Amino acid sequence: MMTTLDTHDSHAHGGSYFDGPPGLLAKIWQWMTTVDHKKIGVMYLFAVLFMFFLGGMAALAVRYELLDPVRTVTELQGTELVESTTGQRLAFLQDIMNAKSPNEVYNRMFTLHGAVMVFMFIVPSIPASLGNFFLPIMLGAKDVAFPRLNLMSWWIYVIGCLIGVFSILLGGVDTGWTFYTPYSTTTDADHYRVVLMVLAAFVLGFSSILTGMNFVVTVHKLRAPGMGWFDMPLFIWALYATSIIQVLATPVIGITLLLLILERTMKIGIFDPSMGGDPVLYQHFFWFYSHPVVYVMILPAMGIISELLAIHARKHIFGYRAIAFSSLGIAAVSFLVWGHHIFTAMGELAAVLFSALTFLVAIPTAIKVFNWVATLYKGSIVLNTPMCYALMFLFTFTIGGLTGLPLATLSTDLHLHDTYYVVAHFHYVMMGGTVIAFMGGIHHWWPKMFGKMYSETGGLIGCALVFIGFNLTFFTQFFLGTQGMPRRYANYVDEFQTLHEISTYGSWILLAGFLVHLVTFIMSLVGGEKASANPWGGLTLEWECESPPIEHNFHHEPIVKHGPYDFESVVPPHCDPKDYPLPQSH
Repeated sequence: MMTTLDTHDSHAHGGSYFDGPPGLLAKIWQWMTTVDHKKIGVMYLFAVLFMFFLGGMAALAVRYELLDPVRTVTELQGTELVESTTGQRLAFLQDIMNAKSPNEVYNRMFTLHGAVMVFMFIVPSIPASLGNFFLPIMLGAKDVAFPRLNLMSWWIYVIGCLIGVFSILLGGVDTGWTFYTPYSTTTDADHYRVVLMVLAAFVLGFSSILTGMNFVVTVHKLRAPGMGWFDMPLFIWALYATSIIQVLATPVIGITLLLLILERTMKIGIFDPSMGGDPVLYQHFFWFYSHPVVYVMILPAMGIISELLAIHARKHIFGYRAIAFSSLGIAAVSFLVWGHHIFTAMGELAAVLFSALTFLVAIPTAIKVFNWVATLYKGSIVLNTPMCYALMFLFTFTIGGLTGLPLATLSTDLHLHDTYYVVAHFHYVMMGGTVIAFMGGIHHWWPKMFGKMYSETGGLIGCALVFIGFNLTFFTQFFLGTQGMPRRYANYVDEFQTLHEISTYGSWILLAGFLVHLVTFIMSLVGGEKASANPWGGLTLEWECESPPIEHNFHHEPIVKHGPYDFESVVPPHCDPKDYPLPQSH
């Protein structure tokens, strides 16, 4: 069985990882220079949540602007062209951002939303926070393989975010988060805001590479005695596959962004056709990284869902090896399908090949979904907040996956390309997948990370509001896209107004859900009930250490003698069997 010697004697052998030297400055310095993976994970958690807030505010500004179909109408009066413009909703930001028009403010807002959410939040969100905290513990290790490298990756992340925020404070950029050329090499000619934002993404890439290298070595070298490859939790398998993508794909975007900076600053013709460059080459380079990075975002989320469904359904995961290998399969296929983002910019033969390859991704993804549903069959399901988020993930991610099929089909993609259908599909995968799983993971592991329980009522209310708000916000955008509403437009025809209003109101409900979660977590930290070592009755190793863990995780080296999901035959450690009845064997 997975076991350590008795750790139920609270802190008999040492305090929690939160304990530190007396004095505020001493504590701050200790956290700034720590090599403890748990403290680094906590710092990542609060940093990425702050960037989530920043990107979310930009998204709310975009949705607020789209409440009504404001248009600029050009009228011919005599020999003069007179522009008559009704008041636009983002005009109040125009002076702050030193923009020429509200439309320019809108362009900067959606660029800010995309760049912050992709590079500063969603890519590092689960691996850097929950991954850093739990990967060593779930392997039975004291820390990651290279603790100082881990600290270095954290500070590189901070530096990258600071550069990006500085670019925003200067007024932001309006290139879109993809920085497509030649626009990104010619816009904002008097400023270096584009260079700063691109440099921020370049620096953040090094943090991803170092984290990925650290995780790969940790998985290979620091597993507890008795833990073979197929004794690892599926969350570890997902992080392992993610790390492979980070190490192999991120250098490509690093080189691409560096070339973009050189072209911008030194006028070297690489991507700009006016200087002999090729803008389509930039698109190939960018998506060769950015499509695999979609799976950097979603694979850790899939790992979390495997943990939540198994533990909160009290059921052995169905098809363990199939789910594990499908993570590696997704990682491999992710490098072959970047071309489906640019069907309209390539020849017919290449488009057909990329279309066929794109459908391959559906196979390992469907394996996971079918096995998750089979895991729920005849399980002892507990409808708490983590499980509700897991079920929400199954619903929203499946919609995201199925709506990707028309975009992989050439005939329909030509109609849907650059419409709100793509926006809806992307958000159902990224937010309906990654963010929903991230929220479920935070609720699942919150008692272990901070040693406090949260209000289940508050968690469920927040979960319900997030579900309603998310679907109102983005499901309507599928209809907008199929009717021809292009994305990234501040103005639109009157026929689209009702759907845009519903989408905007949904974003406000979504905000309310996240605010409920924020209040719930703050109340938990201030006055929450002390968490036991194993509040959910889990069998993986993190439930055998204290809540919160001691500095070196375990009092004694754990020895693995059973699988991570053997609920039918093993009583969970440190929990009352009466509270967690074992399911009948089927």
